[in-house]
Amino acid sequence: MDTTSKMPLRAVALVCTLTPSPAPSSSQLLAEQTMAALAEHGVTGTTVRIADHDVKPGVEIDMGDGDAWPGIREKVLDADILILSTPIWLGHPSSIAQRVLERLDAEISETDDEGRMLTYGKVAGVCVVGNEDGAHKVSADLFQGLNDVGFSLAPNAVTYWVGEAMQGTDYQDLDKTPEKTASTTKTLAANTAHLARRLKAASYPSSS
Repeated sequence: MDTTSKMPLRAVALVCTLTPSPAPSSSQLLAEQTMAALAEHGVTGTTVRIADHDVKPGVEIDMGDGDAWPGIREKVLDADILILSTPIWLGHPSSIAQRVLERLDAEISETDDEGRMLTYGKVAGVCVVGNEDGAHKVSADLFQGLNDVGFSLAPNAVTYWVGEAMQGTDYQDLDKTPEKTASTTKTLAANTAHLARRLKAASYPSSS
């Protein structure tokens, strides 16, 4: 009997829009839709809009002087799944998404008693929105960074939407979610939850 299919999981979505709350955000919307899709697979969790918090620049766990990252990091370490949601700006992930990756870089030096990064066994997924092409390039950038700092990636670990070039429509302005995006979000959720349960049941081997 497969005992992992009902194993409870937790997720946290870090939303990397440049816009603080309460302003609407397409990155926030797609992250919330992804969290809802994960909920269908027994995953609970929360979203954090990074622009609402004073995350200092740097590559340490705690940059001091009111740095909000340690509290956000605790949510990441408590979760089985990390969703990183970003807009496309000038063909790249947002500067806030880059800052999150830079802060996660500190995890390379944090290991358990068997030499494994504390992020080993955690699974990541990516959400990308924008009005120009570039979703594949942006997801590739984030995939590489997330994998470098210890996260695993399931097949089809990105969901995205990009509008017509040189137009002003945002994802949040659409009357309904495009079928292809909704389908891709469901696939991301199913595969990510599946891999997270497998890794939770059988951890990676010792690195020492």
